[in-house]
Order: sequence, then structure tokens, then C-alpha cells
Amino acid sequence: MFPNHLRARVVNLRYEARRVVSVELRPAQPDAHFPEVEAGAHIDLHLGDGLIRSYSLTNPGERQAYVIAVLRDPHSRGGSAYVHEQLRVGQIIDISAPRNHFKLNELAAHSVLLAGGIGITPVYAMLQRLMHLNRSVELIYFARSREEAAYVERLNALELARKDGDPLKLIKMYFNDEVKSRPDLFHVLSGFAKEAHFYCCGPVSMLNAFETACETLGFPHVHVERFAASGKLVDAGETDAYRVELKKSCKNIFVPQGVSLLDALLKNGLKPDFSCREGVCGACETKILAGKVIHRDHILTKQEQAENKSMMICVSSGCGDGLILDL
Repeated sequence: MFPNHLRARVVNLRYEARRVVSVELRPAQPDAHFPEVEAGAHIDLHLGDGLIRSYSLTNPGERQAYVIAVLRDPHSRGGSAYVHEQLRVGQIIDISAPRNHFKLNELAAHSVLLAGGIGITPVYAMLQRLMHLNRSVELIYFARSREEAAYVERLNALELARKDGDPLKLIKMYFNDEVKSRPDLFHVLSGFAKEAHFYCCGPVSMLNAFETACETLGFPHVHVERFAASGKLVDAGETDAYRVELKKSCKNIFVPQGVSLLDALLKNGLKPDFSCREGVCGACETKILAGKVIHRDHILTKQEQAENKSMMICVSSGCGDGLILDL
């Protein structure tokens, strides 16, 4: 078992849509409890042979079970293929405790949730949480087709049951095979009050268009969750060589030019958590005790990067020899 990780048993696999399966996990020990699920949070699945993948949780408020939904990606690097082809009911795996870099503002006067494809997973959790809190919310969902849209039947049922005065104001779904052209996000988002909070999870192209539309419309409360880095990945080794001090391990590690900090640590026998290697999942987030860092992640806000309290060691680098990490 990995340090600070949880043991979980697969208790259910459910077909949710074409190429999408949900996985229900419960504590391997029947009398144990998981940390409570927050809307927007995700966990890592340790799938063997060093394969670690992050997936959003869909059941906020739960401690007895974690539920994720996984798209079978034709370009899978192993994670989704393993889940669909090898993961089976009864199997015990290691998982991380939940992490949340896509936090929901539960006090917002109104929330607008946008999802693209499998990006519905954290957004669906947010919708459930806001409805539970009786907070004003609406959902806009984009997918290739109804057959490929997870939770579409449940969302249809919610929309049909919606009444005047309900916290759920609207569920709007767009399917590529049913519309002549892809809806323009600027047009879709026009007319909303600026004090609303806007959340979006989906493919990179959608997130980029969403951020551009929100900036043009002057929306100040904009939140995104990325499954992949936006644009061309910056090589974490594109910096000068430097040394890093690891406080807990009592080690000083040399990071050569052209080598990422994560790879340097692994080469020197360290075993830090990591998953995506793109600075989007947060699995490798490490506390900075001292020193300057070149931040390249897609998780921390500009303000958080300026505060320099933590870094994603898979893509970010030290700047000079004064870097000290809590590792």
C-alpha cells in the first residue's frame, strides 16, 4: 500500500453511456470510512505497474462510497483501457484521498455549470450539491451524441421534474449530431449576471473558448477543471541545472539541465506521488519551504503561484540553488 493512501474494493461497474462506465468503490475494510466527498474533487487510482490516473468523483457528501465515471479513450495511455478491460468487481486497489482544485462556491447567488463530454463528472457532482443546498443553478451540457452523454437520462428526469421556484433553473443539452453547428459560447453565456459563478470542465478547445468568452463578457468568477494541459507542453527541463534540498528525506538532489524535477527525484530513489505529468491533476503538489520556482502548472491561480507556497514537481522547476521542499 502507498503511504497516506486508501484501500478500496470495486463493488459495482455500471454502463453510463457509449464508452463510459462508472465505478463504485467502497473501503476494503467494511467498518472503515472514506474522507467525505466534496463537489469538484477527484481521486487517483493506482492501477498496477506504476499506472496512476485521476478521475472526478460524482457523489458529493458520501463517505461510504466513491463513484467515478471513466471514458474509454481511443488514445488512452493505459488508464481508461485498464478500467474498461481489466478492472473487475471484487478487486482491491489503492486510491488517494480526494483532492479538490475545482472548488464550488456554495454561497454564490447563482451558478452556471458547463460540461463537455466526460467533463460532466465533476459538474454533475456540483449540480447535485447545489440542488441539495437549494442554491440557484443551471447546467449546460455539450456532447457528441445522446448515446455518448453520461447521465443524460438522469438529467432529463431532473429537467422534466423542474418547477417554478426550484433551485434548478434550467438544464440545456447540445448534441453535435442534432445541431447544424456548434453553439458559440459567447452567445450561450451572454445575458447572465456578472455576479454569477461560472464553472466549466471539458476538452481543451472548449475550455479555451469558455475562458475567452468569459473574459470578453467581463465575468469575474470563472472556474475551470482541465483533464489535459492547454496548448503545447513546456518541457520542465528547459531551465538551468540546480540543486534542491529535501527536508524530510535529508537529501540534496542535483537536477541536471534537461531533466524534470520529478524525474530527478525518481532517479535518486524518491517515491513522490504523481500521475498526469502535465501539471493538471495535482497529485504531485509539494510544499515549498524556501526558494524560487518557475511555475508551469494549470492548477494554481496566478496569485497562488506568486505566493509560492507549493509547486507541481512534474512540470515546475527550481530557479537557482535555494529551493527547499517538504519531501
